[in-house]
Amino acid sequence: MNLLRLLQQRFAPVLADYADDPAPFVAMVRPAQDTRFGDFQANCAMPLAKRHGLNPKELAAKIAEKVHVQDLCREIEIAGPGFINLTLRDDLITTEVNKLLQDDRLGVEAANPPRKIVIDFSSPNVAKPMHVGHLRSSVIGDSLCRTLRFLGHEVTSDNHIGDWGTQFGMIIYGYKNFLDKDAYGRHPVAELARLYRLVNRLSDFIDARSGLPEKRRELETKERELAAAPVPPKNSKDPADKDAEKALKRLRSEIDGLKDEIGSLSKKIERVESNAEELALANAHPAIAKAAREETAKLHAGDATNLALWNEFMPACLAALQGVYDRLGIKFDLTLGESWFNPMLPGVVDELLTNGMAVESDGAICVFIPGFKAPFIIRKADGAYTYATTDLATIRYRVSELKADTILYVVDTRQGDHFELLFETVKKWGIAKVDLRHVNFGTVMGKDRRPYKTRDGDTVGLESLLDEAVIEARAIIDANEAQKSDKGEEALDDAARQEVSEIIGIGGIKYADLHHARESDYVFDWEKMLAKEGDTATYIQYAYARTKGILRRNQIDPQTLLDQGARIVLSHAAERSLALQLLKFPEALDSVCTDYRPNQLTQYVFETANSFSTFYDNCPIKGEADEALRHSRCLLAELTSRVLKQALSLLGIQTVERM
Repeated sequence: MNLLRLLQQRFAPVLADYADDPAPFVAMVRPAQDTRFGDFQANCAMPLAKRHGLNPKELAAKIAEKVHVQDLCREIEIAGPGFINLTLRDDLITTEVNKLLQDDRLGVEAANPPRKIVIDFSSPNVAKPMHVGHLRSSVIGDSLCRTLRFLGHEVTSDNHIGDWGTQFGMIIYGYKNFLDKDAYGRHPVAELARLYRLVNRLSDFIDARSGLPEKRRELETKERELAAAPVPPKNSKDPADKDAEKALKRLRSEIDGLKDEIGSLSKKIERVESNAEELALANAHPAIAKAAREETAKLHAGDATNLALWNEFMPACLAALQGVYDRLGIKFDLTLGESWFNPMLPGVVDELLTNGMAVESDGAICVFIPGFKAPFIIRKADGAYTYATTDLATIRYRVSELKADTILYVVDTRQGDHFELLFETVKKWGIAKVDLRHVNFGTVMGKDRRPYKTRDGDTVGLESLLDEAVIEARAIIDANEAQKSDKGEEALDDAARQEVSEIIGIGGIKYADLHHARESDYVFDWEKMLAKEGDTATYIQYAYARTKGILRRNQIDPQTLLDQGARIVLSHAAERSLALQLLKFPEALDSVCTDYRPNQLTQYVFETANSFSTFYDNCPIKGEADEALRHSRCLLAELTSRVLKQALSLLGIQTVERM
C-alpha cells in the first residue's frame, strides 16, 4: 500500500471543488517534515484560500471536514495559518507492516499499464579507457533501470557506445604514423588511447598556434574600444546612460572571455613546445587534424584498410569496457554502437532533404530550428555524418522496432544544447509520439572545486578509481578487524576481508554519486565517502549487517516465527516510527520516477537506517523478557533488512551480513 498516494486520492475530490485542476494542490499532501506535527501534512489550503479570497484556516477546516480519511487517520489537526496535519491510526500501521512480512514486493504495486522505456547510458568511446566522467552516467542509468524494472515497466538498457566517430580517425592516423608496436602488443587499449591523446594534442597545438595571433589582435581591438568608451555617470536614470553601461558590461565580458581563450590556447602551445619530441611531430605533420578527419571519412566510406584496423581494435576495446562493467555490476540489454546505425544514416539525410526539413549550408546538410542560433548538422561538408545523424537514426529504431514510449538519455549537462536540438528535430520530423528526456547530471569535482583529475592534469581513469576505493575500504576493514582480534572476537579471514572491501569500496563510490541531486556538481572525498557515520553507503550497509546480527545472536529464523503465528506489535514510539518508515518504501520509488532522481531513494535508505538505529538503541531484544515482544522486534529487524537490501539493490549496491 502506498499511503501517500492513498491520502492524495482521498483529498483529490474535495480539492476539485476549489480548483479546475486540483493536481498541483493534491501534490501538496506530503510526508510531514517534523513528526511532532503528525505523519503527513496537507499545505493546500493557503494557496487555495488566496485564490478565492477566503480565510485559509477556515478553508483548511472545511477541507478536513469533507475529506474521508477516518479509516486511515486517528487525528486531523488544523495548525498555524491553515496546515492540515494528519496522524495515521496505529492499528493501520500495525496491519500494513505485518502484510509486508509476507509480501515479496514490500508493498510496491506493479505499474499498470507498464511503459516501454529505453535508457541510454554510460556510452563511452570504446578505444579509450573509461574515466571518472563516465561514472555518473553509468551508476545513475543503472539505478534507473533497476528501479523502473522493479516497478514493472519494460526497460531496455542500451549502451550506445562511441565506436565509429571522429576519435577513430585520430586513432587510425596515430596507428599509421606513431605506433609503438611493443606497447600495442602488451596492452593494445592503452596504446590506442595514447595515440588518440597524442593526435588530439598535436591537432590542438597546431590550431592554437595558428589561431592565437588573431585572438590577441581581437583582444587588443576590444581593449582599445574599452579605453575609448565614455563612462556614463553612476546611478543615472537616463536610458542612453543605461544602454551605455550595458554596452560597457558586455565589452568587459567579451574581453574576459578572450583572455580565458588566449590562456587556454597558450597552455596548449606550451604543453607541446615544452616537449621536443612532440614539437618535432607537430612540425612534421602540420595538417594532422585534416588528415585525421580524412581517415574518419575513409572508414565511413568502407575503406578496406581502415575497416580492417577498426575490426582489429574492437575486441580488445570491448573487453576492457566489460571488465569495468563487471566490477560495477552493470549489465546492458543492448550495446548498439554508432557503427550499427551507420547503414541507416544516408536514408535519414535523404528523407530530411526530401521533406524539406534539411537544407545545404556551406556544403553541409543542416536542419534549422526556429529559436536556435546553431543548426543541427546531419552531414558535414566533407561527407562525414555526425552524432546528430546517428541519434536521429537511433530514435527511429527505438520507436519503430523497440516500440519505446519513453527514451531517457543519461548524459551530462554540457550536452543540453545538443539534446534540445535533437528533440525539436524529432518533433518536427513527425516520428510517432515518444517522450524524450535528457536526464542530465553535473561534474565530479576534486577538493579544489575543479573537475576531478590526476596530478598530471589527466582525467582520472575509472578502473584506477575503483581500485583505489577498494584499497581505502580494505584499510578501514583491516583496522576494524584488528580491534575485534584485540577484544578476542572472531575476525574475518583475508578472503572475506577482500570480498567485503570490494563491496564496501565500490558501494561507497556509487552511493556518493547517487545521493547528490543529479544536476549538482559534487566534491569527491574518500574520507566522507567511506565513513561509518552520516549519509554514506557504509553507514547503511552497516545498519543492514546489524539487522542480520540481531537475528544471528538471537538464533532466530524469521520464517519459523511467522509459521508459529508471531506478528509485529508496536509498543514503543521507535517501533512505530520504524514501521511507518518501512511502509514508505513505495513512496520513495514514486519520488525517484517523478523526475528520474535516484537521490530520492538514497534519502529514503538513509532515513530508514536512522530509524532503525533509534529502534536498536531504544528497543532491546536479547534482554526482553516478553517473548511475543522479543519476537516482534526480531520480525521488525528482519523486515528492515529486506527493505534496506532491496533499496540498496535498486541503487546497484550490494550488502554484506558481517562488517
